[in-house]
Amino acid sequence: MFRFVTLWLSVLSLTASAYANVIVSSPSNGETINSPAHFVATANTTTCSQGVASMGVYIDNQLLYVVNGATLNTTLTLPAGYHNAVVQEWDYCGGATNISVPVEVTGKTGVWVTSPANNSAVSWMTSYLATGTSSCSKGVAAMGIYVNNQLVYVSQGSVLNTQLNLRPGIQHTVIQEWDNCGGTATAPVNVIVEGSGNTFSDIQFNKGWQSWGQLAPSYQDCSNPCSGVKWSMSQKTAAPDNTLATAFSIGGSTPYSDVLWENPLIGQFSTEGMPDTSHQMLPKLHNFSYDADFYLTDQKATQAEEFDINWFMNGVGITWGTECRIAGGNEWDVWDNTEAKWVPTGVPCNPVAHAWNHVTVNVQRGPDNEVIYQSIVLNGTVYNINQTYAPFQVPTSWYGITVNYQQDGNYKQDSYTNYLKNFSFMYW
Repeated sequence: MFRFVTLWLSVLSLTASAYANVIVSSPSNGETINSPAHFVATANTTTCSQGVASMGVYIDNQLLYVVNGATLNTTLTLPAGYHNAVVQEWDYCGGATNISVPVEVTGKTGVWVTSPANNSAVSWMTSYLATGTSSCSKGVAAMGIYVNNQLVYVSQGSVLNTQLNLRPGIQHTVIQEWDNCGGTATAPVNVIVEGSGNTFSDIQFNKGWQSWGQLAPSYQDCSNPCSGVKWSMSQKTAAPDNTLATAFSIGGSTPYSDVLWENPLIGQFSTEGMPDTSHQMLPKLHNFSYDADFYLTDQKATQAEEFDINWFMNGVGITWGTECRIAGGNEWDVWDNTEAKWVPTGVPCNPVAHAWNHVTVNVQRGPDNEVIYQSIVLNGTVYNINQTYAPFQVPTSWYGITVNYQQDGNYKQDSYTNYLKNFSFMYW
């Protein structure tokens, strides 16, 4: 009996010490795929306290790709035919775990759509994942998405991975690839967009915008005129590319000072005619999306661009603050409501100067008013944030939803003008 128990404990110990997990999101086991093949996987371990060191992909027993960390996301060019793909993790304690993912690579050329499926029901924020292949020896140059015959997104290379904000109803979308030899191919993807999301559009042209200066280092609000910081706003004016937009300008003499513009959408002082005086709408809203195009005229002068949503009810305040540090280090920060400070996310923020940039911020109010940052999409690249914070206290008389746009001054408080257009806000 003692010998049996000892043996059983030894086996249990061996099983526990070998526990680790490799989770492959793409491709699926036995899937027929095109080349280049998109591999997405994560790994974890409970036995090595230092965690996962790296991950890799073997194709037919040959190691083709290695990345540091517990997340793998890459594309590999594979010849047509059957292949034994193996995704492996190595931990800092010398352990390793793998999972086999046999696949068949088709030799056909064209556009291969992973998601969404044709004629499928999707949410208003829809993820598009596709790859393009071509007989052109120079490869695929770019890929794009048309929505109802209008080109709305283009990415360079043979892999397309983005999110689109689609209106409810049947939407006819087409994914297209262009190769470097002048050839092209398309794949139609019709979708039925579900959901009860509501949208305010062209908010940059709304009446009722308010503004405040925020002088460094205390950043207390001050009204215009405010010694040390200057600002102005001009609606329905021509941007540098001659499109109609709203111009936001700052300057002054106090370095690192900011200007905040705010527009109330729902509740008190609503510019959309939605005061919600019966307090029936606001308690039901939990999901929000801030979507806009912004034009940078001077990256060196622009310390940061800020895109915020505020929610106030029953003494509870939530600020979903997202800040793209530009001259300040090219990184996205989010706002910690209770600590009243910016928290770096580790996510890069590299908007293009002298051009329009498209940003979408997706956030959520949790069941207990948690401040949930879901994702940020910049110029088609999706960055999952998935961070949660506690709310803060506000006067019980405050009631409503507002949106902010803010520009920050640099170390010399250089004057500059940036522009907004196509500013929309979705809530549900």
